[in-house]
Parts: sequence; structure tokens; C-alpha cells
Amino acid sequence: MSDVRIVTEADFEDWQRALATGFLQPPVLTPEELEARRLQFVPGRLLGAFDGGRCVATFRSFAQEVTAVGGGLVPADAISNVTVSPTHRRRGLLTRMMNQDLAAAKERGDVVATLIAAEYSIYGRYGFGPATWSTQWTVEVPRAGLDPRWSGPDDGSRIELVDGAEVRKLGPEFYERFRRTQPGAVSRDELWWQFNTGAARIHSDWTEPFYAVHRAADGEVQGLVAYKSDETWNGKQPDQTASVLRLTATTVAAERALWHYLCSIDWITKVKSGYRGPDDLLPHYLPDPRAARITGHADWLWVRILDVVRALQARTYDGTGTLVLEVVDRAGLAGGRFRLQASPEGASCAPTAESADLTLDIAELASVWLGGESVLRLAALGRVREEREGAARKADALFRSSGRPWCPDIF
Repeated sequence: MSDVRIVTEADFEDWQRALATGFLQPPVLTPEELEARRLQFVPGRLLGAFDGGRCVATFRSFAQEVTAVGGGLVPADAISNVTVSPTHRRRGLLTRMMNQDLAAAKERGDVVATLIAAEYSIYGRYGFGPATWSTQWTVEVPRAGLDPRWSGPDDGSRIELVDGAEVRKLGPEFYERFRRTQPGAVSRDELWWQFNTGAARIHSDWTEPFYAVHRAADGEVQGLVAYKSDETWNGKQPDQTASVLRLTATTVAAERALWHYLCSIDWITKVKSGYRGPDDLLPHYLPDPRAARITGHADWLWVRILDVVRALQARTYDGTGTLVLEVVDRAGLAGGRFRLQASPEGASCAPTAESADLTLDIAELASVWLGGESVLRLAALGRVREEREGAARKADALFRSSGRPWCPDIF
């Protein structure tokens, strides 16, 4: 039987080799790549399965915060780098690593665990549910109807091109303002900014993107975009695509200006949006919204609730009501019966012996927690059970938020 244990520094290179193997990437890293990846090593937060002295499965977690509805910052156990080598599949290695990590997260006091699921079918059995979704658009610029003579905002604001070093200076403060307004957004530490601006390179094929900043008339940064472009010409005619890596803004005016900027770049005939929220305004910034064609839509951030009371008290609610929820958690980490009393002024939640209004799995509670999924839809699918008539509609009104949650990052 393989030995599942905490990874030490001496194991790290072997662990990285197993990680690359699991993701079907070249298993040999350059010294520079290995050194950059070593920055991610946090004692106690890497797990591995070892067979005969060789690492055959990998698992990493790190500290994170998730923005709840209303702007509350919730401590999370972010999970990443999960692999099992093809020689050791179906032996329970992921289950053993996941159980060990979630137990440690519960002990630390994390309210939720998070991950971006490479495969849909894996994580529901561990109590995770999809809590945000993403949509991708491709904009056909010539069809969009935008003014081809546009040269920048006319409200006193401006757009500036900057480099990675400048992004590392101005990005963190700007992003902190942004993430406090966006349910589903996650925190970015200093290492994130290094990896995503090329200061530390975990891939040898890194190429520097373009960065553009939107500044208000008073100089405040209100938007930031990173994008790349291909080099395609057809019959001496430019036919290039701008692919957005990340675009965030704290105002609608800044967001609109950055999309207009991308669509006005000479030679650009298509703009790929990257992963946006399902209710993103991008199509409606265009005179012809049909010029923005949906090219992808899927689940994105998955959440596993570890503390029902703190999770439900961390968010705000637009309506007023009381619900008793029977939460089923097969892992025994967070289940029970809870009485939620919510109003726009605040919420309280506590274990109770009262009879339940609704029964649902911990994964379904995660899906509705950020306001992006409908309790009524889940009830229609048989994934939420009404114990009292009308309870699903009442819960739907409480949990739904005015805007869809969105996580702009992958980790």
C-alpha cells in the first residue's frame, strides 16, 4: 500500500516530477523552473503518496480568502496540484489525501475549501459543489459597430500601457478594492503577482503579455487588463486576435473603456474574452451585442463548506426570513440541522432540534452559498428535498443575489 504523508523539502523534486506526469507535461523541469516552483513550498501544506520511494500522487493546499455575498472575506483552504499517476489510479490515494487535508483545514478554522475542478465528476463525492460559473466570448470586432475613430475615453480618464514591474506595484492595492465588491473572487498573495507578471517563471515558455491600466481623471487605478496577441495575416490583410488573460475593473466606465480599447487596437479583428462571469456586460458594451459570440460556458470555482454556521453568517441577504436546514455531510465534517435567521441587517445561524424545512447535501449548500445557483432548480432536480411546502421558494429568495458570483482566477 502506498504511503500518504506530508511532503518534505527533500521530496520536492520527486513530487514535482509526479505533478508534471499527472498533468501529462514533460516530467523533467529546468533548474530555473524548479527553483521558481520551490517558492510554492509551504511546510505541511503539500501531501504526496509514495510507493517504493517514488512519488505517485500529489496534493497542495494554501491559505486563501473568498469574498462572500456582501463583501465578507472568508478564510479558505485552497486546493491545487491534485494528481494521481496513471500507474496508481483507483487505489483511493486521492480520497486519503483529501480527507487528511480537509480534516487539517477544519482544525485550522477554515470556513470553506475551494478548488478549480479539471474534471466535473471527481469532487462532488468529497462535498464540493460548483459555486461560480464562467462564460467565454469571442468578439468579431468588424461586426461590433464600435466607432473606428475612437482614441480613448472622453470623460477625463485615460488608458496607459505598463510593464510587469509596474503591475506588481499598482496591482495589489487595486485588486484588493476590486475583490471586496465581487462575490466569488479570491485573494492574491505576493507570489501570485510574481508568477503572473514573469518575476518568477514556473514555465520556461513564458512570454510577456501586454498590460493596460485604466486611470480615472484623478489618477486612481480603476481597471487592469493583461492580454496577448497572435500574428496572423491573410492575403496581406491583418487578422489578429487579442486574447484576454485577465480583465478586472472597479467601475462600469473603466470596464467599458478597457473593452473598447481592446477592440480598437490596429490589426485586431477578434477579441477573446477569457473566463468571465455569466452575466458579464461585455456583449452590451457593443452597439451590436451579437458580435460577441459565446464560445464556452462551464462551472468554475467549487466550494466545500467546512463550517455551516460561519459560512451562512459571513454573507448578507437581501430578504428577511427564517429557515431550518438539514445538511447532510457523509464525511462528518459539517453536517447537522441549523436554524438560519436572515435579514438585510445581518444573519444568525445555530444548530437546532427544530424540524427541518429543507434537506440538502453539503455540496448543494455550497452551490447556493454565493448566490449563483437556484434552490428551486436544485429541488426540481431532486437534489434538495422540501420538508415543508413552499420552503424551496423561500430559500431561493433568501440565497439568490442580485449579481452572479464570479471568480476571475485559476489556481
